[in-house]
Amino acid sequence: MTTSNYAVADRGSLDVHIASFLNELTAAGYAPHRRAQRRSIVYAFKDWLQARRIAVAEVSETHLAAFVKRRRCGHDTRKRGLATIRRFLAHLRQQGMLSPPARPASETEDLVDRYLAYLRSVRGLAANSILVYASCARAFLAHRVATAGRLALDTLDAEAIRIFLVDHVAHRSSSAARLLSIGLRSLLRFLFVHGDITLDLSGAVPMVRTYQQSSVPAVLSPEDIERVLASADRLTPRGRRDYAILLLLARLGLRASEIVSLELSDLRWRAAEIVIRGKGPRRDQLPLLADIGEAIAQYVREDRGASPSRRVFLRLIPPRVGLTRPCSIDHIVRFALARAGILHPPRRVAHLFRHSLATRMIRQGASMAEIAEVLRHRSHTSTAIYAKVSFEALRAVARPWPTVGGVR
Repeated sequence: MTTSNYAVADRGSLDVHIASFLNELTAAGYAPHRRAQRRSIVYAFKDWLQARRIAVAEVSETHLAAFVKRRRCGHDTRKRGLATIRRFLAHLRQQGMLSPPARPASETEDLVDRYLAYLRSVRGLAANSILVYASCARAFLAHRVATAGRLALDTLDAEAIRIFLVDHVAHRSSSAARLLSIGLRSLLRFLFVHGDITLDLSGAVPMVRTYQQSSVPAVLSPEDIERVLASADRLTPRGRRDYAILLLLARLGLRASEIVSLELSDLRWRAAEIVIRGKGPRRDQLPLLADIGEAIAQYVREDRGASPSRRVFLRLIPPRVGLTRPCSIDHIVRFALARAGILHPPRRVAHLFRHSLATRMIRQGASMAEIAEVLRHRSHTSTAIYAKVSFEALRAVARPWPTVGGVR
């Protein structure tokens, strides 16, 4: 479309699409004053385009930056304006008025796309695992371009791999370094199998040893857990949502990713069961305990509201979509721990409740098999770490400490 026929094609249709866009904001849960703010931004953008006779199909990031810059407002308002216009353009693409933005051709991105498709269709990895592998692949290929000036896979050798690892492993934890090495070996095997490199260089990636049973997991006492649960203000929508999430962590020992992926159809009210979407395609049924069921029912009935998302737990601010990442649960738990006066928690705070549940079970006489069943461990080695938290049982089998002259 050229600027000469802009008025014919764009002027009338934009008003229709703006109305449709505002209806979409209403469905997403935006408050009236928020919709009014975004309505004024979109109409100002429309007038700006008309004054410069720029067709919507020709809008680029340069145009967006120029429009936002001319608005006399603070940084936060400009940021909101940019986000609003980008969302409006995405709405136009969904309506078929705009074609998807063309992504510049990149040998690196094409290779990453092929690799991720392989992980998804051939290896069958879960979405979260693919994110980890994708991050490693992009980091390695970007390092390759930066050091060699181009991708140059034909000259890739063990020395290039060593240089990458030396640059990226420093200041990382042993677990993060281990994930990096696993992802890099996977990428190199893919490159070899698909003929991008002539030698299988995965063996050039050293193993990173981690000691799974080297420490005792951090746990919360039963009193601390009750304090954390009581810290949620159940008179507010946020408090009722967070209380239901904290109960799932404390009573059932769910992982953060399992809470994020929980959908309305997973709540089987008549059977008093809850379906847990575990790692990969695994599905498990757990009892829907009375206090958990009451908390979730109150949140869904009073606070969740209408949403196209089928996730149980939604964001509190528009757009009202499901929580997207496990770190969202970690943020909720950190705030709850701070309210309860529990300072300096470990990095993966949501797992505190999982460890605490297993610890409480073993101290009450539960077997390793029972704990593995409740926590849904696929390998009993994952459960073995909890054998060390029963300090009373360990004292019964511990040998006396040697004294001067030997034990008498």
